[in-house]
Amino acid sequence: MRQFSSMQLTRLELYQKVCSSPLNKVAPELGLPPTGLSAICKKHDVPFPGAGYWTRKAMGLPAEPPPLPGAPDDIIEIETPVPRPRRQGPPPNPEARKKRSVKPHRKSRHPLLFGVEEHFRKTRVAEAYEFVRPYKRILPDIVASENSLLRALAIANQLYLAIEEAGCKLRIATTDEKLHRIDIDERESERKDRKYGRYQSGRPWGPDRPTVFEIGTVPIAIAVTEMTERVTMRYLDGNFHRADSKVIRSAKAWQLVHSFTHLQDVPSGRFKIVAYSPKSGVEWSVSRQDTEQAPLESMIPELVEVLQGAASKVEALMIAADEAAEQRRKEWEAEWERYLRKEDKRKSAEALLESQKQLAQIIEQWTKVMAVEQFFREAENRLAEVADDRRKHLETRLALARKMIGDTDPFQFLASWVAPEERYKSSYDGAPEAKPENSCSAWH
Repeated sequence: MRQFSSMQLTRLELYQKVCSSPLNKVAPELGLPPTGLSAICKKHDVPFPGAGYWTRKAMGLPAEPPPLPGAPDDIIEIETPVPRPRRQGPPPNPEARKKRSVKPHRKSRHPLLFGVEEHFRKTRVAEAYEFVRPYKRILPDIVASENSLLRALAIANQLYLAIEEAGCKLRIATTDEKLHRIDIDERESERKDRKYGRYQSGRPWGPDRPTVFEIGTVPIAIAVTEMTERVTMRYLDGNFHRADSKVIRSAKAWQLVHSFTHLQDVPSGRFKIVAYSPKSGVEWSVSRQDTEQAPLESMIPELVEVLQGAASKVEALMIAADEAAEQRRKEWEAEWERYLRKEDKRKSAEALLESQKQLAQIIEQWTKVMAVEQFFREAENRLAEVADDRRKHLETRLALARKMIGDTDPFQFLASWVAPEERYKSSYDGAPEAKPENSCSAWH
């Protein structure tokens, strides 16, 4: 006969326990399976948080447990089965244990994908037959429609785990690394034009930063995107529908009299993986996509091997890009230096011209002032020859005239003159001009 042990908890104590940890952790402490503890909570009207609550707590987001309904704080008796002692079997054989193959533990989900489905579903309003556009911009590089989101996450999870099993740590790039996400072509077939979106001029959503991993010191970015196919869309009852959809096929002939069609790129439900170099100036990429012969998931192991083998090639391209960037920087600096010298000469010549112009004006003003001064001196000298009865009156008039003219000191004009070197001080006096290394120029 099966034996049981009992444990007593108040209703409030049980509520506090199930709100402190998930059921699959609390249940073993009470000697129950999670389903058994869930049944006891439902029987006594004790609510417990769901999986979304613990996900938000793990991500550091605010989360509130469900409130405890008002009811008497009764004593709940929990009975747990007491396991019977096992019979002693034969001693284990060490040789048999060695022969047993132990499979390595594989993570069920990559840490980078914890909680991201919720963020992908919090999307801006998107027209029908378009990809989701999440509000959050720092997410794994996954582009998909709402109907295909679960498969996109499954492909990304399998890809991320395969990359980490190869010894590479996957992460989202930081802003300090200056790694860039390229413009990924979501079209299944190469075309000259793009007709994505209802108005045929849109672009799919993309994260702000690439999802990257390193092979040695070589960064590789990885993206999972749903592909688009070009289909005929027909307008009916205020909306566009695929011409091969059930809505259009079931429409009456009179309903289609005034409808019209156009071509549009819409999500196809098929995916591709694009690996590329996020380093600026390095043009290298590898892709794999769903085919009629094989699904994309089966290509992931081969793709990881290809990426590992391409590390040396990408590193060589990175070195060449750095050398080209350094050469462009030197050419730009040399051209900028020539531009600054040209501006320096222009400003020096302009300062000389302005000083000459001001000096000419001062000389002209000096001549006028000297003429006025000469007039007053001659007038004062000739006052001595004037009769006494007129002299006093003329002296008064002469004083008023001097007062009206004001200060006639010509040196005040010379004191306000600004020399060329006072107007602009050249930074290149005596310094030789640098010669360009080659005829190429980066300044436009």
